[in-house]
Amino acid sequence: MPHRDAAAWPWVRARLLNRLRKQGGPAPEAGAVVRVAVVTDSAAALPADWIAGLSGGGRLTVIPMPVMVGDEIYGEGDDDISEAIALALASGTSVKTSRPSPGQFEQAYLAAQRTGYEAVVSVHISGGLSGTADAARLAAGRVGIPVEVVDSGTVGMALGMAVQEAVRVAGEGADSGAVAAAAAGQAARTKVYFYVPSLEQLRRGGRIGTAASLWGTMLAIKPILGVDGGKIVPLEKVRSAVRAVARLEELVAADASARTAAGVRLAVHHFGSPGEAERLAERLAAALPQCPPAQISSLPAVLAAHAGLGVLAVIVGSDLVAD
Repeated sequence: MPHRDAAAWPWVRARLLNRLRKQGGPAPEAGAVVRVAVVTDSAAALPADWIAGLSGGGRLTVIPMPVMVGDEIYGEGDDDISEAIALALASGTSVKTSRPSPGQFEQAYLAAQRTGYEAVVSVHISGGLSGTADAARLAAGRVGIPVEVVDSGTVGMALGMAVQEAVRVAGEGADSGAVAAAAAGQAARTKVYFYVPSLEQLRRGGRIGTAASLWGTMLAIKPILGVDGGKIVPLEKVRSAVRAVARLEELVAADASARTAAGVRLAVHHFGSPGEAERLAERLAAALPQCPPAQISSLPAVLAAHAGLGVLAVIVGSDLVAD
């Protein structure tokens, strides 16, 4: 197993701390040696400023997931990707996604090895929705550094919260087994609720079955969806968009209220509807005064490509330090 000797580790730690201080990211626990690097994919919807505070020291690497709009291929972070997806969806142009290549993961794992980490924990979008975790496993078999791949079974900031927990535990000096277990545990404690005006894009991408997609075209039914067992599942059938959003709020409030003893985190995602997302977050804040304000963000391109315009999603998770 590649490693640095004891004399080298203080130098590595000092360099990481210096970079983290400059970039504003969470520093390792005092006295802890960070032995495990964390890798994830852009479906995690992590805040850009939070990522910036970690990526410089190699503690976290986010692999961009490709999106194909017509004949053009974009990567998460391209300046015009959201506009390109929105225009394509509105015009009926094909929008597809793909998993990152095993080579991208291999490069990330080797970079962690060169930096001096002892192991990598690679936490990814549900295997029921993407082949990303499979690509990570292929890459893991090609490198000398030990890699544990975690299929989070979820998406968006539900995955992001699992990644944040992995980074936190790694910052305490934990080994890869503990870091992987922390990520998996956080993912299991997190729920995804969302509403989309149309199920057609999810059907085209194979993320829901044809039978479920018929709900959106019959009797003006507007389903509320969730993620369960790593796949998108229908939760309830509602007969109007207004009622669907109201019911989404009710489900989130009931879930969050049941978690107050452990602490709650909320995130609101949207694509093309920032005003609706802000109003939804405000109503949730009024209904759940005991909870911190929800983080609001646009869906990552790889998820927006499947959910379509007008999606509203709420992530409900336990606090990072809650048991």
